Amino acid sequence: MDEGFGGFFNDPDLQRQMAEMFSQMQGQQSLAWADNAIKLAVDMTVAAVNRINVQGTADQQAQQIRSVMATVFPEAVTLVREARQGLS
Repeated sequence: MDEGFGGFFNDPDLQRQMAEMFSQMQGQQSLAWADNAIKLAVDMTVAAVNRINVQGTADQQAQQIRSVMATVFPEAVTLVREARQGLS
């Protein structure tokens, strides 16, 4: 007699279906992680820009925004890159 549950888990069809379901769940989890990482990158960038107290001429204001973006953007890009790599 087959082991455990009357050999239910020895069914190749069931094993294939379970493997497919597990694979889909892993894909969904990776996608959720990537979505969260991208959302974090966007939120981080928006928060940094919203904290800028721009003053002066238009050129000075642009320079202030560029300075903040030079700090924040590489971090956001890293988050998005890692998210994309997690999907491949």
